[in-house]
Amino acid sequence: MSENKEITISGTLHQVADTQSFPSGFCKREFVINTGGEYPQMVKVEVVKDKCQLLDNTSSGQQITASINIRGNEHNGNYYVNLVAWKLDISKADSTAQPRSAPMPEPSQHDLEGHDDIPF
Repeated sequence: MSENKEITISGTLHQVADTQSFPSGFCKREFVINTGGEYPQMVKVEVVKDKCQLLDNTSSGQQITASINIRGNEHNGNYYVNLVAWKLDISKADSTAQPRSAPMPEPSQHDLEGHDDIPF
């Protein structure tokens, strides 16, 4: 197995969705980062459970760095990938402000169990 390295995505906060709650008690919140540069990418990332509130009071245009885990699953013969943030560094709207760090512990397998609701 290869050595685990921290994976981050940085750019401008493009969009923050409302929190989605499921009957199991699980909740998640998706957001989109525009990576900018010559070939900008719009990358959808999510936070889960009590970390959803970390995106409250954010707005489009803020600089953000998300430390992520890559999660994959299979449903009815189709394979899906989710990028789950476990740490966020979000700058305030004022470009002179210091970024605020919102560390999030990595979700355990137990945290993700019971989440079979694939929204498509």
